[in-house]
Formats: sequence, structure tokens, C-alpha cells
Amino acid sequence: MREYRAWTLEEVLSYLEQPADTLILFHRNPDADAVGSAFALRRVLRELGSRAFCVCESEVPERLRFLMDREQKSVLPSAIPEGLDVHRVICVDTASPSQLGELWELYGEWIDLSIDHHASCSVFSDHYISTEAAATGEILFDLCRQLANEGRITVTEELCTALYAAISSDTGGFRYSNVTPETHLRAAELLAGGIDAAEINHRLFESKSMELLRAESAGISNLHLFADGRIAVITFPYALKVALALSDEHLGTLVELARSLDGVKVAVAIRQSGASGVFRVSVRSSCAYDVAALCAQFGGGGHEKAAGCTVTAADIDEAMSKLVDCIREDELI
Repeated sequence: MREYRAWTLEEVLSYLEQPADTLILFHRNPDADAVGSAFALRRVLRELGSRAFCVCESEVPERLRFLMDREQKSVLPSAIPEGLDVHRVICVDTASPSQLGELWELYGEWIDLSIDHHASCSVFSDHYISTEAAATGEILFDLCRQLANEGRITVTEELCTALYAAISSDTGGFRYSNVTPETHLRAAELLAGGIDAAEINHRLFESKSMELLRAESAGISNLHLFADGRIAVITFPYALKVALALSDEHLGTLVELARSLDGVKVAVAIRQSGASGVFRVSVRSSCAYDVAALCAQFGGGGHEKAAGCTVTAADIDEAMSKLVDCIREDELI
């Protein structure tokens, strides 16, 4: 069995400076940290003389497409340019192989390097993991700053926007407990680059489509409370998604909706993407409960306070029971 090695930041920098056609993989149902980090890396590689293409099993949600490079219109594997002669595969912001979906089957054995910040990361390649970073965007920021200081890249507004959005997203607008003094210092440098932080945060946290509002309205109607209101679960079956003409990208805020209810310590959103018995799960914690450990039991992962996994069950109620039973076993709840 191959042994995977932890790289130093200097080794990562040296590796990125080597020109090569590169695929940049990131997790399905991407958030702004994944999208921002991936496209920040694409910009860096292209300036260093490499061709690069960002790839995901899921298309980037409409609300996050402002973080994409204008020259790349899609992230689906089918959109990879035919002329790209791939000699390097890098994965960003992905805690486990299962989060890559079909990309793991396509490229898993070819991943040369993973760049991540999840404490519960399942190591599946050579890697640079900084668990002190609140977002993978913070790691990319450090890489970009060093390259810029050496005169190897130019720091543009587009690059700063991608990095700032990545950091702001994974810190909940700098409200979560993963924020450190260094997080604010990095954000301050990005603000000095001339970005419109107010507009970025508006797009990330406030601007909502009519479809997303319909999803949240239906989510409230499918809210289930357990443990005297300390556990909140929103279920969204496939039939409901079809009836409301919604796609998976419209269901991304459901877990935060459940978390916003007063008294809730652990929030769960369970989404059925298709007609099969496979359910996508997002979990958030507002207490000492480790949701990454919970999700690891189902092959997922993430952070202590925010994680995700996939659950197989006969129906969505069974999926909910499996998760709630596991959560109830912890006396902190």
C-alpha cells in the first residue's frame, strides 16, 4: 500500500512552480471555500506557466459563479478541454474520497497533492494540511503571498476576491469559533487589495433566489425537533424537490436555517438528491459536540463544528433516525 507524505509549504511552492497541465479537484456540492480556493489556485498556476482546469462532480451554484475564472464556464468533467494533457492532479478543500463523488473513480489514483484544512481529513494522497487554518482559502493566501513577495505572481482583485470569499464563507462571515487573529490579518491584507467585501458578503450570505426562498419555506415545514429542541433536523425528500422544481444547489442553506432556531445545539439537513435511498447530510454544532466524528461514522468528515456525509437508508425517515440516534448517544446533547 502506498504511503502518503506530508509536504512542507516550501515543497508545495516548488511543486506548483513546475509547469504542467493540471486538474484541480474539489468536493461535490461546493461551497465558496472550495470554489474560491480552486479558482485562486488556477489563477496562480496559469501565471506560473501551467494550464489548469477546475473540476467538480457538481456544477458551481449560480450564487458562487462570480468566483470562477471567466474563461472557464463549467466545472463538470465533461467540460475538460480535449487538448489538456494532464500530468498533475491537485485536490483542494476535500476531507475524504467520498466527497469527490465520481471524481474519485476517475482520478483518485492520480491525485498528486491534497491541500486542505479539515482536522478530520482522511488522508488519500500526499498532502499539505493546516488544521490551524479556518479555511483552505487561508492556505492559498499564504502560498499566494509568498509567490507575490518573490515576484512570481501578480496579486489581482480577482485573486483577492476568490481568497476573501473562501475565508469569509468557511468562517460564517468571521462569526464562527474557527476564526483566529491570523484569519483577520489575512482578511485585512485582502481588503487592502481593493476588493468590495460588502458586496462579496452580500452575495455569500444575504442574496437569495426565489428558488432558494421556496426551499427554505418548505424546509421550515419539514423541521423536526428532538432532545427538547436541542437537535433540529430538516428533511428534504426527492419528491418535494421535484414538486418545487428545485435543484440541489437550492438546498445548501437548509442546515443554517435549522441552526438558527433558538436553543438548537446540533442542526442537521438531510437531502435526497435522486429517487434512490442515498441521502446527503450536512451537520452543524453550536456546542462541544463534534459533528466531524459523527459524519466519520458514515464515511464523511469535515470540522468539529461543521461536517457532512452520505447516508444510505430505505427512506428519509430512516436516515433521520440513524443520525439522531447517533447524536443522542452523546451526553453533551
